[in-house]
Amino acid sequence: MRGDGKMTDLSMQKRLAAEVLGVGVSRIRIDPERIEDVESALRREDIRRLIKDGAIYVLPVRRNSRGRWKERHRKRKKGHRRGPGKRKGARGARVDEKRLWMYTIRKIRRYLKWLRDNGVIDRKTYRKLYLLAKGGTFRSLSDLKRHLTDMGIQVR
Repeated sequence: MRGDGKMTDLSMQKRLAAEVLGVGVSRIRIDPERIEDVESALRREDIRRLIKDGAIYVLPVRRNSRGRWKERHRKRKKGHRRGPGKRKGARGARVDEKRLWMYTIRKIRRYLKWLRDNGVIDRKTYRKLYLLAKGGTFRSLSDLKRHLTDMGIQVR
């Protein structure tokens, strides 16, 4: 600003400085104390001198703020923002159904082997339960245990 309260047009000087420094015009800043010197600079040579003196300088590169991302990330780690309204795609797209089946059947088969090896069930019962498990009768290990209890087999 000049002494008479009017703004000075330094767009040409800013453009020249941007070209000299190889940056965008929006990053060019002028020292308010040295506006008169910059106003009189009309050549690239003058601009270079003012840059060297520090009357014209460049703002550092601005990057995308990570603040909002960090906040969301913290919430998601706690399980927030993961409700049904946020989910896209079928259940099988988020958690592979084959993998779920593998985890479940392996757990059930491990438990059946343990029951057989520890004499809780005989080989015949083991084979029958194994085939039932393979057929998808039991949805989980607790479902198998419930079935065994109904059969009258004491499980823990």
